[in-house]
Amino acid sequence: MGMSPRPCPRPDCSALTALALAAAAGLAGYPAAASELRASATSVAGIVIHDAAETLRDYCHGEDGRLYLELPGGSRWELVTSTSDPSVTNHGDGAFHAFEPAEVLAALAQVRFPLRQLSADVFILPYPRRASLESAAGPGLILLSPGVRTLSREHQHSEFVHELGHVVQYALLPDADRNEWGEYAHMRGLDPALNTATAPHADRPHEIWAEDFRALFGGAAANSNGTIENAALAYPTQVQGLDAFMRSLAGADAATRSRLTTSSVARGALTFSRFGAGSSVLDLYDAAGRRLASLEPTVGMNGVSWTWDGTDRSGRTVRGALVFARARDGSGGTAKAALLR
Repeated sequence: MGMSPRPCPRPDCSALTALALAAAAGLAGYPAAASELRASATSVAGIVIHDAAETLRDYCHGEDGRLYLELPGGSRWELVTSTSDPSVTNHGDGAFHAFEPAEVLAALAQVRFPLRQLSADVFILPYPRRASLESAAGPGLILLSPGVRTLSREHQHSEFVHELGHVVQYALLPDADRNEWGEYAHMRGLDPALNTATAPHADRPHEIWAEDFRALFGGAAANSNGTIENAALAYPTQVQGLDAFMRSLAGADAATRSRLTTSSVARGALTFSRFGAGSSVLDLYDAAGRRLASLEPTVGMNGVSWTWDGTDRSGRTVRGALVFARARDGSGGTAKAALLR
């Protein structure tokens, strides 16, 4: 799904089309290790906050009359430096107003979710990105975009905690974890035909998760309006077991989250997946231990996957078999699935 920019809820910000795939191309490769960044930034646990002055001084530079934000790892965006720019349809009071570090810290302090496993860099932007005027988040990274009028405390808390929810999701519920996503989707009543990465913003699973995170674990200021973006869904506190499910992901160790997963019963093709970047050939066996096939890995942003078309090494269709899969590097454990044909 890639980067998940949130439509700006502030009345002074224009409604823009979410550029999720374009943003992903820029942020997905960003290394989030805080050690690569200046020690002067404010840090709480693994969350490092860079205020607007530091971001402008250390991570912005001019080129051909334009200002660019460039982060360690090479992510680069042009910034819009004037509210009179044609990309800004609401000029507000004529200036950009950045998030306040004290409010971001206050919002973070009120989050009731175990963040000890997480690390992220939060950049408070002095000017918005031309590619998307909105705040956005990706793996280990949050970009907080300014408004065209002074931002209320409630707005700053709400938007920051929502974006933090994206960081938590990328770290603890990556797209490769199909079983957990299936459980979450079932609990939330999501429709696989309706709730997709390309659906309208409020219907996207990543956005629903981020709103659930804000509503369940954010402080009072982050939830002052008592609503979530997708009004068609039940409010998160009304969904039995949702709070416990989301918290349980934080308690899972790396071995649990990197286990090999697939559907327990399938017809036709099977896809196996594993959290993490380590890749290896995947061998498939029948119940008698005979090797049926060997699959090459596909490495994505959130993990590794293998797809099997249901045929053995001779090209014959495997019918009515219990299939076992194990990666040659020994990690991820063994997954099994029953083929129905």
